[in-house]
Amino acid sequence: MFDQIEAASQRSEAHSAKKWARVLAKYRDPDPIRSSFELAVTVGPFLILWALAWWSMSISYWLTFTLSLLNAGFLLRLFAIQHDCGHGSLFRNRTLSDWIGRTIGVLTLTPYDVWRRSHSIHHSSAGNLGRRGVGDIQTLTLAEYRALKPHKKVLYRLYRNPVVLFCLGPGYLFILQNRLPLGLMGSVKYWISAMGTNIALVLWVALVWYFGGLAPVLLIFLPTTLLAATAGVWLFYVQHQFETTHWDSEEDWQLHDSALKGSSYYVLPPVLQWVSANIGVHHVHHLYSRIPFYRLPEVLRDHKELAESNRMTIRQSFHSVRLHLWDENSRRLVSFAQAKAL
Repeated sequence: MFDQIEAASQRSEAHSAKKWARVLAKYRDPDPIRSSFELAVTVGPFLILWALAWWSMSISYWLTFTLSLLNAGFLLRLFAIQHDCGHGSLFRNRTLSDWIGRTIGVLTLTPYDVWRRSHSIHHSSAGNLGRRGVGDIQTLTLAEYRALKPHKKVLYRLYRNPVVLFCLGPGYLFILQNRLPLGLMGSVKYWISAMGTNIALVLWVALVWYFGGLAPVLLIFLPTTLLAATAGVWLFYVQHQFETTHWDSEEDWQLHDSALKGSSYYVLPPVLQWVSANIGVHHVHHLYSRIPFYRLPEVLRDHKELAESNRMTIRQSFHSVRLHLWDENSRRLVSFAQAKAL
């Protein structure tokens, strides 16, 4: 009887999540003027800060480094705009969105078509225990972890270590891993995307080196890229890795239910919300990914229930770093210490 009641409750919740997807459809249309404005106020300052950082090398390398770190915020925002291009939510014209995304992809070191495909897989499988491994943070269930051999447990614990995830991982992902279309190696389209981005990237760095030597590469290009990459990985992590997130087995998984329950609403100060292009409103984004980023706050203003769902403050988000395994019994992410106690 209890199982029947629980199953009925889950069906009701899934129906509610689908209802939200229908409600949110009215926010999907982008405003081309607003989209162009958001693009301009991101690209413009990014290029200006690059130029100022270059000019400042004749004054102080510390000033150059500081300007580069500041510019990381605009590079992060460019990645978020590229993200909207991948969902076709920045402009109605898909071709225009794609070429803007490909151009930004050179600046973010991200082959656009490869990323768009892996990110599409992420959206279509987030929270599905039977479809892990593409575009997500590797997460094992408690039972899977206990079944591992000792050396594989060590490797998993190493992978989930904050130093690896947030210090070493971002540089590896954006500077090295993105150079090949991993997971899509059999498609010419994705090889062209990866190699085209690589060629444009090499030309860009070569021009910087030719006109400025090694200094602008070390003091502008690398700090801007690595800090933006670290912030991006952190945001992606906290959007799905929190204690009450949502995972289900293949047979029980529901797309909209997982989108609503398995994505957080990361409450950020206005400046950080602007820099991250509202990507913290992630539960709404996963429910309806065609909504332009600048319309996500509008959704929260109109629907208080969504504004109160899965809220996570910056302070609360730090707790998620200590969570590593999905406990299917308690339906919670737990730490290694909690897993040992269980």
